[in-house]
Amino acid sequence: MVSILGVSAFYHDSAACLVIDGDIVAAAQEERFTRVKHDHRFPLHAARYCLREANLTASDLDFVGFYDKPLLKFDRLLETYLDYCPAGFSSFLKSMPLWMSEKLWMPDLIRTELAKAGGEEDGEVDERQAKKNGKKFAWKLLFGDHHESHAASAFYPSPFEEAAILTIDGVGEWATSSIGIGKGNELTLLQELRYPNSVGLLYSAFTYYTGFKVNSGEYKVMGLAPYGEPKFVETIKDHLLEIRDDGSVKLNQDYFNYSQGLRMTNGAFDKLFGGPPRKPESHIGQREMDLARSIQVITEEVMLKMARYVHRETQMKYLCLAGGVALNCVANGRVLKEVPFEDIWIQPAAGDAGGALGIALAIWHRYLGKPRTVNGCDAMKGSYLGPRDTEDEIENYLRENKLSYTKYSRAELPDVVAKLLADEKVIGVHQGRMEFGPRALGCRSIIGDARSPQMQSVINLKIKYRESFRPFAPSVLREHVSEWFELDTDSPYMLLVADVCPQRRVAISDAEAKLTGLDKLKLRRSQIPAVTHVDYSARIQTVRRETNPLYWEIIEAFRKRTGCPVIVNTSFNVRGEPIVCTPADSYRCFMHTEMDYLVLETFVLSKATKATKTSKEARN
Repeated sequence: MVSILGVSAFYHDSAACLVIDGDIVAAAQEERFTRVKHDHRFPLHAARYCLREANLTASDLDFVGFYDKPLLKFDRLLETYLDYCPAGFSSFLKSMPLWMSEKLWMPDLIRTELAKAGGEEDGEVDERQAKKNGKKFAWKLLFGDHHESHAASAFYPSPFEEAAILTIDGVGEWATSSIGIGKGNELTLLQELRYPNSVGLLYSAFTYYTGFKVNSGEYKVMGLAPYGEPKFVETIKDHLLEIRDDGSVKLNQDYFNYSQGLRMTNGAFDKLFGGPPRKPESHIGQREMDLARSIQVITEEVMLKMARYVHRETQMKYLCLAGGVALNCVANGRVLKEVPFEDIWIQPAAGDAGGALGIALAIWHRYLGKPRTVNGCDAMKGSYLGPRDTEDEIENYLRENKLSYTKYSRAELPDVVAKLLADEKVIGVHQGRMEFGPRALGCRSIIGDARSPQMQSVINLKIKYRESFRPFAPSVLREHVSEWFELDTDSPYMLLVADVCPQRRVAISDAEAKLTGLDKLKLRRSQIPAVTHVDYSARIQTVRRETNPLYWEIIEAFRKRTGCPVIVNTSFNVRGEPIVCTPADSYRCFMHTEMDYLVLETFVLSKATKATKTSKEARN
């Protein structure tokens, strides 16, 4: 047995992944355990979970892989500082303490932290214990290239024997995007685009300028885009970047500050777009909507050109995608529809978290030369790779905290939940293994009736406490997806956008069609208004019974009751917090919002019964 732990850390969304004999056993982001959104620290808790899932200690590991090469990143930092000296001195000084205290001493740091993850207080204890048990505390530490880790996370778990690979993000060591091919267990990167030219950093610059948080709010910009007009597309092309036929970009650094300063943009950028960046939490105006639409148009153009170039150069039938920009599901939908690949597959943890998975699989297949087994399904197990709680553990938690609940049989539960959904109740669902990646996929989800015209505003304002413009995703039975959306393929990870079918839309008047900005929210556009964006699009999750039986059965029971195989699915959290992990997390979130019901496996809690009057967990 060969056990490999992959680790990503120290930028954002740190994570750990355990692979045993090529099988993905466990994977999780650190934020879910620490409750610090996008936690960048060493994934101590995530690694501890992965080891416990397989009943291993750190000394049982054969290999540990880190998802990028810190010394090459340090080289970029130094070279960039010298290029912009003395302008970049403040940024250089801010980054140095972490480099000098941690990043340049990565092998020692990983050894110490993994000893803690293995249940010991320090590395000395774990090493002594290993020797006492006759084991050699000598797992091998390997470092992977950042974009190779992305590429491995995209290709190796994919359902394709061979495929083209496209990775796009902000920046790794030097690369900001790469193209390659995968065949069997072989993976070859052919070309890369290098820093500071980056479509990911360009999108993040507009994220910052429109008042959202970089490396967190990019999906908000994508959601805001349909409210605006592409008024700034030509301005962006004339001043900020050159887009080449192969999709590579050259950014005009006169308008950006990310290479030498502490901001993404500068005064020249402000002047070009008519003022300073929007202050976070302030009013979102038409300018921000038009900027969001414009940068989304640019990004789609770049991704389409990149994908067409990859297809032309590789002549492959299939495409695999990873990197943070691969979470742009609108662009993904267009790639699937408009580029002549037979199919595409996107890593559900496409951002930095997925690098932990990528390096672990790269060690197994590339370093050790082990073959891949491809059987027509991907190897991600629905991305349900996190911890789960047994019914006994949940019932003990409920009893210890004196909480009122109703326990149903596994056969009864789907129809109970379906009836609540049909009554327009908002329900938190905590069941099965926690999802790996940024999307809740039915195991740590808040669900509602997609047919309700009020559901979007209710969940946004009373449950999630977030911006009113944010759309929700539909979960739809795979068997019925083409009856409701212009899509007839699997989209299990909520990474493809498609339009609602014309026959499901609701006609609007000429006067209503002229509404602009957030006034567009007032219109009921389809038979499932809660998941229909203002441009008739939807970010779709298809659900198969084989992958998530209970979730499928809930939606099927809802379909039998209402005739509609579509429900609202959004992540089980409130704004600013990570998705819930434990029953205690779910209970706290339930009590601090206006959700109506909480489902913990087969236990159902109701606000109406005041199930939680004095819970110790609610106060912590």
